[in-house]
Amino acid sequence: MSEPVQTPLTKTATFPTRIFSGIQPSGGLTLGNYLGALKRFVEKQDEGIETVYCLVDMHAITVFQDPVKLRHQTREAAAGFIAAGIDPTRSILFNQSQVTAHAELGWIFNCIARMGWMSRMTQFKDKAGKNSENVSLGLFAYPSLMAADILAYKATHVPVGEDQKQHLELCRDIAIKFNNDYKVDFFPVVEPVIEGAATRVMSLRDGTAKMSKSDPSDQSRINLTDDADTISKKIRKAKTDMDPLPDHIDGLKDRPEAKNLVNIYAALAGHTPAQVIADYAGAQFGTFKPALADLAVAKLEPITTEMNRLMKDPAEIDRILGAGAVRADALARPVLEQVYDIIGMIRSRPV
Repeated sequence: MSEPVQTPLTKTATFPTRIFSGIQPSGGLTLGNYLGALKRFVEKQDEGIETVYCLVDMHAITVFQDPVKLRHQTREAAAGFIAAGIDPTRSILFNQSQVTAHAELGWIFNCIARMGWMSRMTQFKDKAGKNSENVSLGLFAYPSLMAADILAYKATHVPVGEDQKQHLELCRDIAIKFNNDYKVDFFPVVEPVIEGAATRVMSLRDGTAKMSKSDPSDQSRINLTDDADTISKKIRKAKTDMDPLPDHIDGLKDRPEAKNLVNIYAALAGHTPAQVIADYAGAQFGTFKPALADLAVAKLEPITTEMNRLMKDPAEIDRILGAGAVRADALARPVLEQVYDIIGMIRSRPV
């Protein structure tokens, strides 16, 4: 297994560097969300890059959501962002439905994207399964709205997991086609940012499956709402094989559960997997798991505590999201109005 490669943020044409990313508020945040997204979001914010982070509640309703639960989950996700280190005064943090430019630009992109492009999206096939005739049109058009989320801010870079790369490629295709159709250099061709030791965190029960909040077994994941004792127990019970850790990183090649735990340790500690192997070469899991559990508790317990504090004041969370939406709209609305002008729409009323 090769060591993670840090992806530098290269300039995209004449567009200023701006990062956009989002998370669906469709259930509790997990360790996978933290290592694969939130931790990296904070790092980009702290590098001084302009960062726009969105809770994509419009994407969430591509499958039915209980309204009460959706409001709770949106606030809980916002609390997770803030507890993980996102500063709403330095980053823009908001929920998607409060900025109507997303839906408006999403429709325009529905008219730019081709059916063939959408039909090739593997995530749609995976989610729809054999029931594709009965899923929502929104689920099919999900990648077009995702492109609007990104391009409404002329974002140049998007931190994504491996499973979202295809959607980002479609976003690039939409930007290129729009620019070519209307003979403009208007939208940047966005670049993916995939980096770190645990961009894809796997299940604690199956090292070949992604850690997911939809897994029926709560033992398969660490939730950001888990207390210290629960985190420790889940890691100590995580599935592993009988062999000790190898003395070289290549020894993890055919050991998915061992590889997953090493990657999690590396990501939490800010090390490479090779460094972890160097430190624990030959160690049994009876030694490694307690060390990983202690590290996970040290990193995650403060986040859980802060999330719990924030969730006691939902009105304050709503205020933060509303203030972020105002700032987001100030960026997205002028872009949308320019798009309307480019494609020939009459916009005579004040906006």
